[in-house]
Amino acid sequence: MEQAKQMYLELLKKAILFEIWQEHERYIPLSTPVPESLQKQIGLKNVKIVQYVVPDYERRKAGTDWPPIAHSMIGRVRMNHLQMCMETVLTENIAGDFIETGVWRGGACIFMKGFLKVHGEDGRTVWVADSFEGLPAPDIEKYPQDKGDRHHKVDFLRVSLEEVKQNFEKYDLLEDNVRFLKGWFKDTLPSAPIDQLAILRLDGDMYESTMDSLSNLYDKVSKGGFVIIDDFTLKGCHAAVLDFLKEHGLDESILVSIDPYSVYWRKP
Repeated sequence: MEQAKQMYLELLKKAILFEIWQEHERYIPLSTPVPESLQKQIGLKNVKIVQYVVPDYERRKAGTDWPPIAHSMIGRVRMNHLQMCMETVLTENIAGDFIETGVWRGGACIFMKGFLKVHGEDGRTVWVADSFEGLPAPDIEKYPQDKGDRHHKVDFLRVSLEEVKQNFEKYDLLEDNVRFLKGWFKDTLPSAPIDQLAILRLDGDMYESTMDSLSNLYDKVSKGGFVIIDDFTLKGCHAAVLDFLKEHGLDESILVSIDPYSVYWRKP
């Protein structure tokens, strides 16, 4: 039975990361529309401008590419680490739900739910928190650390709630203990009906998104629970994490590297 569970989880990771078929993942749709006059001129309908990409297996492993089709961009190393965290939660019986703040197409949350289901953990909820409209424009007056951030202009990062739910359905994992928090973190997280967390995974890129997540959710993380920072090398995220640690009397030495781009710590 244990071998069957591990085989399922390995196949689930391969599907979420699109590893099995990556050689066919070659075109990223761009937001630039093709004028109808040009479509008529060439005699075609529903024409889109796409960017041709060459599949790079090492970048997918490292989580440094933006996949045209895959349901996650965190890569194999960070996905394996997420599994290790969840296994530790079960082994050490750390109380609480799982959450990701900033989910893109939902892949990491889908893996969380698949992991819980295959282990018969029906008492924990997977919280899927996102604006489902992309990232917010920088609030320079309140968060000057986000000055110059352009994530809000990137259409590729805008994935609707409906699409994320459909992605869960494709894996037969859209169940009652998957809960969605739609909206900007500053609006949804303060009042989110979350009692306790065993895993808090942040993937918000910016100072504002990172600080909103930590400020509103860190107190709900159980002792020994995991706080995972996906974007630690990004200027805004990096500054927010260090500021938060300082404000809470935590030394930077608490941070453990997952790969060159991300870190985690366990709540003391």
